[in-house]
This record gives sequence, C-alpha cells and structure tokens, in this order.
Amino acid sequence: MIQGFLIDLHEKRIFPAQILVENGKIAAIERLTTLPEDTGFLLPGFVDAHVHIESSMLPPSEFARMAVVHGTVATVSDPHEIANVLGMEGVQFMLDDAAKSPLKFCFGAPSCVPATEFETSGATLSVQDVEQLLDDPRIGYLSEMMNFPGVLNEDPEVMAKIEAAQARNKPVDGHAPGLRGEQATAYFKAGITTDHECFTYDEGFEKAEMGVKILIREGSAARNFEELWPLIEDFPDQVMFCSDDKHPDDLAEGHINALVRRAVRAGCDLFDTLRAACIHPVEHYRLPVGTLRVGDPADFILVNNLEEFEVQSTWIDGVLVAEQGISLIKQIPIALPNHFIAAPIQPTDFMIPVPLDRKAASLVDVRAIGAMNGQIVTKHLDLTVKSSGKYLMPDLLKDVLFISVINRYSPKAYPAMGFVKGFGLVKGAIASSVAHDSHNIVAVGHSADALAAVVNQLIAQKGGIAATDGHGAFMTLPLPIAGLMSDMNGYALADAYRKIDHWVKTELGSTLSAPFMTLSFLALPVIPSLKITDIGLFDVEKFDFTDVII
Repeated sequence: MIQGFLIDLHEKRIFPAQILVENGKIAAIERLTTLPEDTGFLLPGFVDAHVHIESSMLPPSEFARMAVVHGTVATVSDPHEIANVLGMEGVQFMLDDAAKSPLKFCFGAPSCVPATEFETSGATLSVQDVEQLLDDPRIGYLSEMMNFPGVLNEDPEVMAKIEAAQARNKPVDGHAPGLRGEQATAYFKAGITTDHECFTYDEGFEKAEMGVKILIREGSAARNFEELWPLIEDFPDQVMFCSDDKHPDDLAEGHINALVRRAVRAGCDLFDTLRAACIHPVEHYRLPVGTLRVGDPADFILVNNLEEFEVQSTWIDGVLVAEQGISLIKQIPIALPNHFIAAPIQPTDFMIPVPLDRKAASLVDVRAIGAMNGQIVTKHLDLTVKSSGKYLMPDLLKDVLFISVINRYSPKAYPAMGFVKGFGLVKGAIASSVAHDSHNIVAVGHSADALAAVVNQLIAQKGGIAATDGHGAFMTLPLPIAGLMSDMNGYALADAYRKIDHWVKTELGSTLSAPFMTLSFLALPVIPSLKITDIGLFDVEKFDFTDVII
C-alpha cells in the first residue's frame, strides 16, 4: 500500500488515499479519512512531450536513470539526431537500448533525414524506410516535419511520409518556427498536429486557435517558457511541456518537474498545469502510461508539496525506480556505434580569402550570424570586418569571430567559413560534433590556428566537444556513440560537461548561458534566420545559400 494525498486529474480533486498495486497495475484506490499533514502528494508521472535523447549526450538507458529522479516516467522521443548519422542502424540502437530501461520511451519515425538538401548527412531515410518504422509497434508517431517548405509546396516525398503516418493512425509532429498566417494554416491542414517551435506568445496563440497542440519548450538553449506559459490559461486542453534538447548538467538539476513548479508559481491553475505535464501527452500519443486510475499501469510519483514539487519517489509499472533523489536503475553496458571519418585539417583552410575586387579595401562588408542567448533562432547581421588584403579577419573587440562547419563523413572535406557575433570569446575556440541536424563538426574561434587545433582534437577522438585557449591548453569530452553520446555514468558526464562549460565561460570568456548548445544549433538550416552548413552560409528566410561577403 502506498499512501498520500492523491491528485485526481480526471475529476479535478485531491483526497487522502492509499494505492494497491498488483502485477504492475493499480488494483485499487481506497479513500482514507485522514493522513498526517506532512504526507506527500500522489500524482501521475511526468512526460516530456518532445525530446531528442541524444542531446543529453546520453543513450536512452542512462537518460532514464537521471530522468526518473525528477519524476519523469515517459518521453516522446525523436531519434532524428542519430538517424542523421547512422540511419536505420541508429534508430534501432535507440530502440534496443531503451528496451533495457523501465522508463517508457515512445520513439518517432524521423521524417527528415537528411533535414534538407543543403547539408551533408550521414544517412538518408526514404519513404519506404519511414513506412517500415511506422509499422513497428515501438514507433508511435511521425517525428517533427521540419521541411515546412516541402509541406507548403506539397513535395511528393514529404506528403507520402505524412500520409503513411495517417494511414496507420499515428500522429504527425510539427516544426514551424515563425510560420504564421496562411502559410501556417496550410502547413497544419496537411495533417500536422503539434508545434514545439513557438517562440512568442502571439505565435503560440495563433497556432493554438487553429487547433494545434502547443508544446511549451524549455531546453538548454531554447528557453520559451516565459513567453508561452500564459497559453496554459488560454488553451488548457492544448498545451504540453517539453525540453527538446537537454544537456546533462541541466538534466541533473531538473526536468519537466521544474516547468510544473514554475507554472504554478506563475499563477497557473494546478490541475491545468499537471494535465499538461502528465495527461495530455499520454492522450495525444496514446502512450502506454498510467494516469492514476484503477486498471492503469502503476506509473506515478510522490512529491513533497504543491509548491516545490520535489519528487520523493517514482514508480513505473509498480516498481520503485527512484527514491529521495537517487535513481534505483542500474547502469548497463552500452554499444559504441560511430561514423566519423573526417581527416585532419590545415589552419590555412580556415582562412576566408578576399575577392580580387576587394584586395585594396581595408574594410569589407560581410553577412554574419547573430547568436542569441537562450534561443535557437539567430539574427542576420550585416557587419564590417578588417582585411589583410589577402584574408578577412575576425574582430575580438566587436565579438565578431570565425565560425566553421566541416563535413565529418568524408576524409577530403574542407571547412565552410563565416562570421558569428554573440559568443563573447576573448581567445581560443570551441567545437562540437553535436550539430543539428546532420551533426557535422561546428566550431567557433578567434583565429584559424585555434580553429584547426580544436577541430583536429575533435577528429582525433572521433566526436564530442572540445575547447582550447589557443595556446596549447585543451579541455575535451569524447562522445564515442555516433559522436553524439557518451558511455559514461550520467552524473559523471554532467560533472565533466559542467567543467568544460565553466572553462569556456571563465577562461575563454563566453557570455552565453549554454555555449555548446547554442553552437550546436548554428548549423541548423530550418530555423531562422541565418545559419551555416558544411556547404556554406544559409539564409533560412530565402531558403537558399548566400555569400559571406556583401
């Protein structure tokens, strides 16, 4: 028997109760007369309604060990990242590893591999591949349809993937950042049901009025909770919570429980908030997750009170999987698939040559990416940089740095180069092979020498994140699983990541709250407004490449 003040989210009531669990299900809920005032509250477990597990730098089984501590019992997980690296092999790895954990992972069939034709990916998933995945009962939906131009233009392959999901009665997730008006209407009329990319209240309100389910996102880089939480009050039946991308240090601190706490403190109705966190994902994706009713799977949590929501215990299928901040799930051995064949690169390859007609100019106008703290959208900046007469130069005083993306799937690749503003580095360089969506190597630095040093360090360890001060000092974190994930204990990884993140901020000077997460999104050519891929600088508004030099 498990006792507590039970929060019934279906009838919107709270009462003292004890729960009887038999064979992994709730056999009975008995109402009690009274309980001590300091007894905790029982409620359904939390569900992350959209997350890329790979962005935690952990495989599913290790992600689960950390997430259950925060009361998470299930996730709606898009294996899009590893699919872009390893294709069907990568999706199968995620399914197999997740099966070793009690946490309930609902994986989607990646809809856009590669995400666009404007970058080099490690794999391609055809319509037939997507259909094969959708026929697998472990695949619950079609993952975010990032190719919104393809939807608007009714691209045959895009529409075939959507139709394949609809034919199997599986939801289709959306991805439409900044899409408004008639274009948004056309996009969602294609059968797409959700969007986790809203970054303003007005955008979320407009899409919710269309009947779209709005996923309020608060990840490590994209933090949209403050703009979107009023939608809980405006559209209480259409909101869910998600993290999308969560680095290991943030996951160690909290998960969906943190959003519940913030929403209630902001004045949102308790029941509406908890339904967004616990019920709506289960209903929308038809998850095999209990919602604290007799006959349901025994997936529930005990929290200390309704202000802090400190999770004291987590049960999945009636098994206690976390207690008093400690995971009771054992760590398991992990396979290490990889696809990293880039070769070392010379510093001269990271120089940006001056065109012949600008050789005499000491200053040259360029297009630059404006990185924004807490956002995955970027600015399109027109700036002026100095010229040596032969090469363009970064400007540390104005925080204008080199940015580069290198194809990691070829031993004969050359860097695509550009400029970025917003990182605040005063020296050195940082690099990552976690670079959405194709996960090529992306790097930012103050010089060609520093870029070459940090990129070659990353190539030598076949993926991960790395930083250098430009004078011989390095910090690295290898990610041997597809260059995306670690085989370390999750808490050890969180500590290692925290140290390199701190070094980049304190020693190299970055002013971003999550420099590596921000870096990882600068190669994402489906999010406005200016990005860079391994092929070149990309104008997302025009959906085409553009020149660095104006």
